[in-house]
Amino acid sequence: MADEVLFEFLHMEMVSHVYKEQQSSKGELDNKDRAVCVSVLEGMGFRVGQGLIERLTRDSPSFKDELDVMKFICKDFWTKVFKRQIDNLRTNHQGTYVLQDNKFSQLTQLSNGKQYLDQAPKYLAFSCGVVRGALSNLGLDSVVTAEVSVMPSCKFQVVVQKL
Repeated sequence: MADEVLFEFLHMEMVSHVYKEQQSSKGELDNKDRAVCVSVLEGMGFRVGQGLIERLTRDSPSFKDELDVMKFICKDFWTKVFKRQIDNLRTNHQGTYVLQDNKFSQLTQLSNGKQYLDQAPKYLAFSCGVVRGALSNLGLDSVVTAEVSVMPSCKFQVVVQKL
């Protein structure tokens, strides 16, 4: 329990620090500045995801296909990182996956409902990077985006890039 609280606090402080650093140099943040902040947080998450997946798959057999990788992400990886499994995984079998978490841990402390909905994207950038980094180390280049309509529920869309 204590490690969850520490991670939540660290995550909130990382987000706050990145946004304050960007704001201190300019004053008010415009859309370009926000995009830079999201990119920095996503990059941090990418590296963390790469490291975590290396440790988690060290003793695992290789995966048969893309769907197997996504099932591993939803069950084992999500449980290790966010302390619960994904509530729903959907796919169109053409490289697009939607992962739904109805009680996403990075948003539960923020709000319950539509309050602070505009603040949600900055708290999801790191998590998108973690998922993208993990998939990258498993051989899947992807684009990961997150969408929130009512907090703390969150949908992550993963689009696997075909080479």
